[in-house]
Amino acid sequence: MRISDTSDRWWKNAVIYCLDVERYLDSNDDGCGDLRGLAQRIDYLAELGITCLWLMPLNSSPGRDDGYDITDFYAIDSRLGNFGEFVEVIRTASDRGIRVVMDLVINHTSDQHPWFLESRSSTDSPYRDYYVWRDNPPTKDQPSAFPGDAKSIWEFDKKTKQYYLHNFYKHQPDLNIAHPPVRDEIARIVGFWTELGVSGFRVDAVPFLIEAKSEAGGKDSTADASDEPLPDPHDYLADISGFLARRNSEAMMLGEVNLSHKEQLAYFGAGERRELQMQFDFVVMQSIYLSLVRQDSRPLGTALADRPELPADCQWGNFVRNHDELTLDKLSDAERQEVFDAFAPDPGMRLYDRGIRRRLPTMLGGDARRIRMAYSLMFSLPGAPVLFYGEEIGMGENLAVKDRYAVRTPMQWTAGANAGFSRAPADELVTPVVTGAFGPEWVNAADQRRDPDSLAHFMRTLIQAYRNSPEIGWGDLTVLEHGDDRVFAHLVRANIGSMLAVHNFADVPVELSLTLPDVAPGSRLVDMLHNGVTPIDDGELTLRLDPYGYRWLRITSDADTRLG
Repeated sequence: MRISDTSDRWWKNAVIYCLDVERYLDSNDDGCGDLRGLAQRIDYLAELGITCLWLMPLNSSPGRDDGYDITDFYAIDSRLGNFGEFVEVIRTASDRGIRVVMDLVINHTSDQHPWFLESRSSTDSPYRDYYVWRDNPPTKDQPSAFPGDAKSIWEFDKKTKQYYLHNFYKHQPDLNIAHPPVRDEIARIVGFWTELGVSGFRVDAVPFLIEAKSEAGGKDSTADASDEPLPDPHDYLADISGFLARRNSEAMMLGEVNLSHKEQLAYFGAGERRELQMQFDFVVMQSIYLSLVRQDSRPLGTALADRPELPADCQWGNFVRNHDELTLDKLSDAERQEVFDAFAPDPGMRLYDRGIRRRLPTMLGGDARRIRMAYSLMFSLPGAPVLFYGEEIGMGENLAVKDRYAVRTPMQWTAGANAGFSRAPADELVTPVVTGAFGPEWVNAADQRRDPDSLAHFMRTLIQAYRNSPEIGWGDLTVLEHGDDRVFAHLVRANIGSMLAVHNFADVPVELSLTLPDVAPGSRLVDMLHNGVTPIDDGELTLRLDPYGYRWLRITSDADTRLG
């Protein structure tokens, strides 16, 4: 692939770091993290090397779903701070070359949102059509997005004698995006936060946003009582994207679209019509875990081969952990059980019969070799890497905390009280700190910053290597065949250069021979993560890898003037 002007497509090779403000740093000792505390840690993030900061929801909320139940899209939760402090975060990050994106949660509101309170006041309310109502729910049970929490996505309202739609919790009624005033509100929300300086949005649960509502109405729904057909939901996603581009031509939308690769392609848009600029690759993420369990690279190779070709300005978001349960829903039942048995043997480590509520280091038993190999692999794959806060130091989870909150624990800054997160009493913290072998006594940012052999130092090296390798974000992928299924070898090529990455999934050393296609005479391989230069003999190469070993090798020649 040819790399041209990349300034307006920065997301192609961004390093994205997701954090929950209320669990990052408490500046006023009330037990809850806040924007002022985050501003104090922007230099830490700059030192790490990230280029994009993704903020989880910080709007006003009752907090029944960790801020995803919003009561005011134009307000900041008072526990987290105010608009002056938000703008300070944006400005401080910008000064250090870090863009900020934030969650856009427009599937639903809290049932305490003024719109919904007015909506359920009367069937004649002008806000009635802001939500999806129905006289009778479907006869077939339709479980919510959280199996076990609700048997149906329809909840009966005693006052108005109708059912309202909620694809998530019953206290999160779905917005009716087919209703023009709702679309106008969403545009105002996007425009409002863009004016404050955000560079885009992570769009929550996109398939539920644009598809479920259009199919859920029916002739007896208040919102859909007319005979007019509903608008194409993908047209609406393109409308949001177009509106955002008009407000900020360099802004992007990163979508949570947990579907097959083929289905995801539609959400990027077609031709000149853009919908999402980025999407998380759930399929590849899940294949990585299956490959880790089997010590076999083939599941990963199959998933990558299944990736469709994307429009030139679009990108995959690669990750091995996020803020939700580690979903394994794209694996077969037998494959999912394999991963459960290896990485979540206790049923209490699992959630919704599809996911794991643990972080990567604990799943891998704290094996530093394997942990580093997994992150090296993630960063080397074509796409943009996405980190969840604490991954850079190898944080674990607290299984004593319910559901998804097990991995949303306070950031571990020091070995001191409350992990240096807050000086409030421990029982007043928003979430308890991790304890045991992955507690702050053993895992914290302060100690790792001073230790050149720490995971934090490795992650900084990895991020720098990625940022020095634009071909990873822009190039074309070639998976190399070599006869050893334990090793994944791939080549990423762009007009600016090529990089070879090799990863050993096995717990034993391996030696393999590779043939590199179309290598110019006199080329050599420069090791990007370790020292050394390896000559290439007519494209033939022999490599030895330690157990869980990995190599990043840039194909270069005397004419190459790059530093990395």
